[in-house]
Amino acid sequence: MPAARESLLDAAFTALAERPWAGVRMVDVAMAAGVSRQTLYNEFGSKDGLARALVRREAEAYLTGVERALSGASGAVAPNERLAAAAGWTVRAAAANPLVRAVLTGCWNERLPSPVRAAARPPRRGGGPDPLPSPVELLGQVRDRAVRLLAGDWPQDGAAELDRACETAARLALSYVVAPVAEERRESEVESLVRGALT
Repeated sequence: MPAARESLLDAAFTALAERPWAGVRMVDVAMAAGVSRQTLYNEFGSKDGLARALVRREAEAYLTGVERALSGASGAVAPNERLAAAAGWTVRAAAANPLVRAVLTGCWNERLPSPVRAAARPPRRGGGPDPLPSPVELLGQVRDRAVRLLAGDWPQDGAAELDRACETAARLALSYVVAPVAEERRESEVESLVRGALT
C-alpha cells in the first residue's frame, strides 16, 4: 500500500509540526491519513516504527535534494559551483525541517521522536527495523554521492582532491546548520564560503 504509507507519513509529519512527538497519537495519524489504525500498525508495527520510517523518509528526501543540486547542469556548471549549491541546499533543508536538522547534527529535542529507541516488535513488512543513519554516516553519504556525481567533470588525476573538496563542502554546510547565521544571509554566505574554500 504505497499510497497509504505515504499518506500516513505525511499525516505524521503534519502532526509533528503541531505538537511534540510524545503527544502524537496513532489514532489521529490514521484518521488524518484516511486509513484504519490497523492499517497504520500493519505498515509500521508501532509508533517507533512510524517514527523511524518518517525520519528515514526525510533523510532520503534531503539526500535527493543534495543529488539534485550536484547534478544541476552537469558539464555546464563548474563542480565547485555545484558543491556550493549542495551546501546551500543543506542549510536550507535543515532550517526548514527539524528532522533533517536532527539527523545531520545528532541533536534531538523533546519535540522530536527519539532515534535510539528500539521498537517493541519489528514491523510486519520486511522484518526488523533498519538503523537510522548517524550524522557521520549521513555526512559520508553526502560526500560519496558528491564524489560520484562530480567525478566525470573533475580531472582524472585528482580523485583525492575531489574527495577533499566534497568533504570540505559538506562540513562547511554542516557548520552553518549547527551554528546558523541570520536567515537572510545564511544560504548565500555558506555558498560563498564553499566557493572561496575550494578556489
